[in-house]
Amino acid sequence: MTELEQKAAAVKLLALDVDGVLTDGRIYYGNSGEELKAFNIKDGLGIKLLQRSGVQVAIITGRQSEIVARRARELGIDAVVQGREDKLVALRELCGQLQLGLEQCAYMGDDLPDLGAIAAAGLGMTVADASASVHSVANWCATLPGGCGAVREACEFILRARGAWDALEQGFA
Repeated sequence: MTELEQKAAAVKLLALDVDGVLTDGRIYYGNSGEELKAFNIKDGLGIKLLQRSGVQVAIITGRQSEIVARRARELGIDAVVQGREDKLVALRELCGQLQLGLEQCAYMGDDLPDLGAIAAAGLGMTVADASASVHSVANWCATLPGGCGAVREACEFILRARGAWDALEQGFA
């Protein structure tokens, strides 16, 4: 097992940014003032599989959005931190609440506000279309861009490192 796989096997919490990670980063506004975001269904299944294997999932986002709260409810994500620009402080607080060390956490982000959390997490993860600064500090990078299955890819990487993927996959055969 490589050092990177060892880090992934130790993960007990995956914390995710939203815009640019769970979405493609675009925000749509309707004529009536409504805000729209598109979420990838494959990312959702990856999150559910990760949860089924005993890994907790959290959302940490700088924006405030009922859409994010709704998606979190649909996925059974209880730990949702919205409106927090300092993602590292939010991640540390979340770890304290869950009684986890940062080395037991993976954090997936895509841009400058995520840098500190990615660098501090036991497994810093990013999407293919992340900023160059984020790529330089992340331990692992998806081959897919944000909102296009990158989170699913990250979930599968963690599940494979934990030795849980094959049994989960067989559950669908």
